[in-house]
Amino acid sequence: MFSIETWQSELSAHSPEIAHLSRRGFLDMHAHFAEMPDISIDCAVMEKSERAHLIALDVSWSDVGCWDSVYDVLEKDAEYNVKQGNVRAVETKNCLLFGTKRLMTTIGLENLFIVETEDALLIGKKGESQKVKQLYTECEDEKTSYRPWGSFTVLEEGDGYKVKRIVVEPLQKLSLQKHFHRSEHWVIIKGSAKVTLGEEERYVGEKESLFVPQGVVHRLENPGTMPLELIEVQVGEYVGEDDIVRLDDIYERQEL
Repeated sequence: MFSIETWQSELSAHSPEIAHLSRRGFLDMHAHFAEMPDISIDCAVMEKSERAHLIALDVSWSDVGCWDSVYDVLEKDAEYNVKQGNVRAVETKNCLLFGTKRLMTTIGLENLFIVETEDALLIGKKGESQKVKQLYTECEDEKTSYRPWGSFTVLEEGDGYKVKRIVVEPLQKLSLQKHFHRSEHWVIIKGSAKVTLGEEERYVGEKESLFVPQGVVHRLENPGTMPLELIEVQVGEYVGEDDIVRLDDIYERQEL
């Protein structure tokens, strides 16, 4: 337990690089997160601070830092399986079966953890789930990209089209830009957007849509206090991220 002032002081004293990056603010952290040192709060500050005090606490503790720990803390069935989601298991014992959307079925398995998410499937031996860290460094998230104004997730992509879910943080705006090779269709899911389209400015609300023709100068802004969410459908001969000409950008970025 500590005040913000105390934390900032200790962070500056013991981990000045992290303190410097954190001063850029939360919204900029998305763009600069890769610059952050790979270090825990314990090693960065707590083990170095002379202002720390410990109080004994008689409780069991697990930081649930791996899938084996998840298995340990959750309720098991008669075959010592942990089942989350839509799961059907036959002759399966001592397994963690963690599903999200699709039906998960198993036959004759033992001592495994199986984790299914929207875009990935993980299967491994119990007792070795800490090695997920090795996979994580090899499998960077290629679908979600972070920008100073928010983020976008590629939902679907094919020859001549791309579908994105875009989130614009409050009071942020994309660059004033145009594209040579694609048109865009925006559908607002949550919030209200301020849109510049050519010489015109307009507001587009939830459940409304807007078409951005190829080559037309445009800008998307979130004037509200809640995140703006929209679906963007790109159609054209080329839908790469480098098909962009920035005419004005509050983050001082150049063309990709």
